[in-house]
Amino acid sequence: MANDTRRAFTLVELLVVIAIIGILIGLLLPAVQSVREAARRIQCSNNLHQMAIAALNHEEAHGHFPTGGWGFGWVGDPDRGYRGRQPGGFFYNLLPYIEQQGLHDLGLGETDQTRKKQLALEMVQVPLVGLICPSRRRAAVFPVRASRSWLVNIDKPANLGHGWFRADYAVNGGDYRQGWGFGPGSMSEGDAGNGLQPEGYFAASTGLGHQRSEVTMAEIKDGASNTYLVGEKYLNPDNYFTGNDYGDDEPALGADDYDLFSWTCYQPLQDRAGTANFWTFGSAHANGFVVAFCDGSVRSMSFSIDANTHRYLGNRRDQQAIDASQL
Repeated sequence: MANDTRRAFTLVELLVVIAIIGILIGLLLPAVQSVREAARRIQCSNNLHQMAIAALNHEEAHGHFPTGGWGFGWVGDPDRGYRGRQPGGFFYNLLPYIEQQGLHDLGLGETDQTRKKQLALEMVQVPLVGLICPSRRRAAVFPVRASRSWLVNIDKPANLGHGWFRADYAVNGGDYRQGWGFGPGSMSEGDAGNGLQPEGYFAASTGLGHQRSEVTMAEIKDGASNTYLVGEKYLNPDNYFTGNDYGDDEPALGADDYDLFSWTCYQPLQDRAGTANFWTFGSAHANGFVVAFCDGSVRSMSFSIDANTHRYLGNRRDQQAIDASQL
C-alpha cells in the first residue's frame, strides 16, 4: 500500500495564514470604505442636481425661484400658492417638482383648522431621501428639543422624540446674512404684514431667497453658472440626531433663516464635533462640499476655496469676475 504523505498544518503555519488574512483585510477595508464614500458623494450630488432642476422648473412655471417663506414659526400650506403669501419655504415649494405633489397638497381645501394642523404635522414627518446626504445620516424623523418655541400652523408632536424630518441642504442666502426670525403669530397677521420684515428690508439681499422672496432668473446678473443655488450645510456631528443644533432644529418643509439658508460671507467647513456654526455651507465629506448652481450644474467645492471667490459665488449681482482656478 502506498504511503500517505499528507500532513496537517503546524500551529506556526496556521498563525502565518491568519496574519496574512488580517493584513489583507486591513488593506481592503479602507478601499471598501473609499468606494462606499464615493457612492454616497455621487448620491449627494444627484440630490442637489434634482433640486436644481426642480427649482428651475419652478422658476419657469411661476416666474420666480421658490420663496423663502415667512419664518421658522411656519410650515408650508397647500392653500397659499407659491408667492410671498406662502408661509412655507424653499423645499416645501419644490415638492411638486420632485414628484411629491401629494405630500405638498396634504390638507388642501381643509377648513377645519384643527385637522389641518394635524395634517401639517403628518407632512413634516415624512422622510425625503433626496434632502439627506447619505454620508451624514439616513432619512428619518428626528427629535425636537422640548425648550423650543412652538410653530403656528402645525400640531405639536405627542412624542418629541419623534418630531419631524430635517434637511441636510441649504439655499444660498447671499454674501451677507439677513435673518427674519419667527414670523407672524397668525395667518391674518401675516396677510396684514404684521410680524414680517418691512418692505425694502431685503432690497439689498444678494442670494436666491429670503422672507417672502420671489427672485427671478433675470435678477441673477452674474450669470446662472456663476451663482450658487443650493448646497450642503455645515452641521456639528454631535447633534446630527438630537435637534439641539440651531442650524438643524426646524422641519425641512418649514421656513427658517438658519436651518434652510447659508451665507457665503462665512468660510465653508467640514463637519467638526464640538463646533457649532449656524450660517455656513459645509459637509461630512472629507474634501469639500457639494453645491448646485443656478444653471443646474453641480460641483464639489473645496473647504479651502478662496474667501472672495466663495463670497462672489453667493452674490447674484456683484458683477465680480470669477477666477476659475479658485474653484
